[in-house]
Amino acid sequence: MKLLIEALTKFTCGFLLVGLLIFLPAGTLRYTYGWLFMGLLFVPMLIAGFVMLAKSPEFLKKRLDAKEKKGTQKGVVAFSGLMFVAGFVVAGLDFRFGWSAMPACVVIIASVLFLVAYALYAEVMRENAYLSRTVKVEEGQTVVDTGLYGIVRHPMYAVTILLFLMIPLVLGSWYALISFGFYPAVIVVRLKDEEELLTRELPGYCEYKQKVKYRIIPFIW
Repeated sequence: MKLLIEALTKFTCGFLLVGLLIFLPAGTLRYTYGWLFMGLLFVPMLIAGFVMLAKSPEFLKKRLDAKEKKGTQKGVVAFSGLMFVAGFVVAGLDFRFGWSAMPACVVIIASVLFLVAYALYAEVMRENAYLSRTVKVEEGQTVVDTGLYGIVRHPMYAVTILLFLMIPLVLGSWYALISFGFYPAVIVVRLKDEEELLTRELPGYCEYKQKVKYRIIPFIW
């Protein structure tokens, strides 16, 4: 029950915060693409939360812990937070003042890709029981090298890049894409710092890097 209350509290706070960041700058609740994004983001999140609560409460508890301890990662999280705030606010202002003229087909395609990325994210969580929102090595942790982890070393980051780059398109804002466009660079900083830790502290990770050559994009990087 305590875990359920904590999860629902964070979910509600997240819903209200994102809603305020989008609809307050928009100056209205009649922002259709804003509601589309809210539905695409929070409905699957709520369903996934209840599934984790029922099947793996310890994993849910781990996912709720987002407090980084390393200096570099704290900086990454802080910058990411600013990026998201700026992106949502710009999207709302864009709708309010009519800066962008995005075709509906682009929004539809972006929405489909957003859900595809969400499904892949769920698959990553299923494959890796050690997946955490913070960069650390747990006691007894082993290298996962099957499934998506057999294609790239950091499938979670690959998926989140697709996920987050679709956000401004779902919101119908070309200008918000400028803010979210910084996300891949943020991920590169986080990823390199994380790989240093894993190479140093996770047994078998050096061999895994030799086996799986690419970090987030097959045949490229």
